[in-house]
Order: sequence, then C-alpha cells, then structure tokens
Amino acid sequence: MLLTWGYEIFNNFVACLNRGEMGKLNTKPLILVTNDDGIEAKGLLELIRIAREFGDVVAISAQVPMSGMSHAITIKVPLRVKLVQEEAGFKKYLTNGTPVDGVKLAFNSLMERQPDLVLSGINHGSNSSSSILYSGTMSAAMEGAINHIPSIGFSLLDFHPDADFEPGGNVVRQVIQMVLENGLPDGICLNVNIPSVSAERIKGIRMCNQANGYWKEEFEKRTDPNGQTYYWLTGFFHNREPDGGGVGTDEWALKQHYASVVPINTDLTAYSMLDKMKKWDLTSVKNEG
Repeated sequence: MLLTWGYEIFNNFVACLNRGEMGKLNTKPLILVTNDDGIEAKGLLELIRIAREFGDVVAISAQVPMSGMSHAITIKVPLRVKLVQEEAGFKKYLTNGTPVDGVKLAFNSLMERQPDLVLSGINHGSNSSSSILYSGTMSAAMEGAINHIPSIGFSLLDFHPDADFEPGGNVVRQVIQMVLENGLPDGICLNVNIPSVSAERIKGIRMCNQANGYWKEEFEKRTDPNGQTYYWLTGFFHNREPDGGGVGTDEWALKQHYASVVPINTDLTAYSMLDKMKKWDLTSVKNEG
C-alpha cells in the first residue's frame, strides 16, 4: 500500500509538471482579487483582507472607479500595469484597464499559475437583478468563470465610499469557504449581495434566482459653464415581480435582510426559446451563396 501511495504522489507530480502547474502541489489556494470601484476602495481592501485568511492573494485594480463598465475591454490605448505592493503571500497591481482587463492581465501575464479562485468586489452598491448586466464587478467574476476558474462577485447595498463592510464579513467568509470546499460547475459564477445592516440583523444566506426587474433611466438636460448642453443620467429600479416582491428572488431576500446568492451562467443561450425556434418554418430561406 505504501508503494501504491508513492506511485500516486509521483504521478501527480508528473501530471502537474507536464501541465505547467507545479504551484498546485502547494495546498494553499491562490486567489485573484479585483473590483470596479478603484484600488483605494474600502470594499476591495476588505475583500483582500478576508481572502488572505484563505490563501495567497494577487490583487489588481484601477486608479479610478470603473463602475458600469460591464464586460468592456481596452483595445484603443496601451494597457499599463504597476506593482504597488508586495509582501509574503500577497501582490497588488495597479492598472489603467477595466475590471475584465485586469482579470485577463492577471491570467496571462502577472500570475505564475492560474488561480484557484477569483473574487470580485466588495462592490459599493447592489448588483442584484438586472444590475448584473452593467456591473464591472460581476463581469470580472464572469471572466473568471469563462476561463474555468470558480469565481464570486460580492456587493454591499451601500453606495457610500465610507460604507461599513465589517458586518457582512462572515457572509463573505462562508461563501468563499463553501466554494473552496465544493467548487462550481464550469461556466458558473456566484452573484452575492449583502444587505447594509448590522451583523445581528443579517438573518442568514439565501440561494435565490435573479429578480425580474430593470432600470428606468431618466436623463436630466443641463447646460455647462460654456453654454453647451449635456445630459446627466439618473433613474430608478423597477421590480417586475408580483407585488414588487418575488419570493425567492434576490430582491426579496435582501429586503428581508438575507444575503442573496444567485448562480450565474456565462452561457446566455435561452434554451427554452431555442426549442421553440427549431419548430419555426424557415424553408423559404435559401442560401444564395
């Protein structure tokens, strides 16, 4: 039996060597942390602090906030990166790129091996319901999932720059631990939103579906000091769920002071509609090529 165990260790070593993944022989997780609120944001600093409790951390973020960048990438100007902090088990990089740029740079140029986990946030403000479509925080997590890495986006329902992230710390820890222990299916990431209440008032964690809602934009027409017209985006969130609730949705859970966890699929195919479309009569469409 000892000989068999020795062969297993050797075979694992050779497999990692052949794949260029020698770092994975170290049982300590390697975690990539990013956000869309900028490198000095309190939410990022809190997520880095918590992530370092679980493993070695590489962090990357922009000098300025990148909220609302969704899955944007930089293609018209050079991407620049600067190592701004380094100590045992931790590196932090500054970039001029978007959150997704940062993840791509880390995967391809900055990390010695692929991370075991990608964490994005903690966002200053909600990313529940359809907000995920605009979110740089969640797009960074989705980029991780696209690259086959278990990924989580965290958000706190408080837009204030000096928001208190400590009450939600245990939610963050529990979800990280859950994913490290159980993993995630390929192409799936988690969208975690935390109510902005005291730790005692957070009732727990609920697995939810995304609420059916949208942002109703309003553009205020203004005039600048030079007499030029410009528009300022405002608006409000409209919840389409019955009675504005939608039991079991992320919006409902957050209003009940639960942290919401929604599994997000990077495959955007509407399979129920695809089955119906296959029955459409398209025989009149001919290939003129």
